[in-house]
Amino acid sequence: MVSDGVRDAVVLVGGGAKNLGGLLSRTLAEDGAKIVVHYHSESSAPDAEKTVRAVQEAGSQAVAVQADLTAVADVRRLFDTAVDTFGGLDIAVNTTGMVLRKPILETSEEEFDRMFAVNAKAGYFFIQEAGRRLNDGGKIISLGTSLLAAFTDGYSTYAGGKAPLEHFTRAAAKEFADRGISVNVVAPGPMDTPFFYPQETPERVEFHKSQALGGQLTKIEDIVPIIRHLATEGWWFTGQTLFPNGGYTTR
Repeated sequence: MVSDGVRDAVVLVGGGAKNLGGLLSRTLAEDGAKIVVHYHSESSAPDAEKTVRAVQEAGSQAVAVQADLTAVADVRRLFDTAVDTFGGLDIAVNTTGMVLRKPILETSEEEFDRMFAVNAKAGYFFIQEAGRRLNDGGKIISLGTSLLAAFTDGYSTYAGGKAPLEHFTRAAAKEFADRGISVNVVAPGPMDTPFFYPQETPERVEFHKSQALGGQLTKIEDIVPIIRHLATEGWWFTGQTLFPNGGYTTR
């Protein structure tokens, strides 16, 4: 079952409009994959269309689909659109998530519910629908966080909301194994994207940098090759959480 790459594969990228998801969409398109670019809200629609054009300019095909992944009906519609558009689906990558740094004593019920909806519920039903709709030999990859291997303050709802992904992934890896579907989590260190900086002070940013190789944050360019590997030659990984983070944390 060794993969021969992603040429002609159909790839659904949750959060595929920009940042990590956008780069992943463009990279896999350059390898010959057809891309389903998911985006959450209308504010991301221009980025999604820009990514679709980039995929087309790379010589491949793409479609943009808006969906709220915290709504199960939307998740199913997203996968339906992927299969209806391209006739099947081979790889599903969920790069979405929501970050909140806030002390436990200051966290509201609304914030808790929102964080677990985005990071846990959406992740669960994305995996569920991928298991239903992927072709045999497919790949499911979810984005976690290196905070799963950290002991720190402030991120109770973010790291806590991402933690269930590991357990969902392990169960799915066993349940989908008879169809040759691998299921994994990629858990980067703090990434140099617009999502990271609003949660941190300049001093804490420098601290995070100091904990990794070269005194730097994780770059999206560091993570795309890891995801690509899991989707191709790295198919023998399944049920795993990988920590590409320059030594920021380990477990």
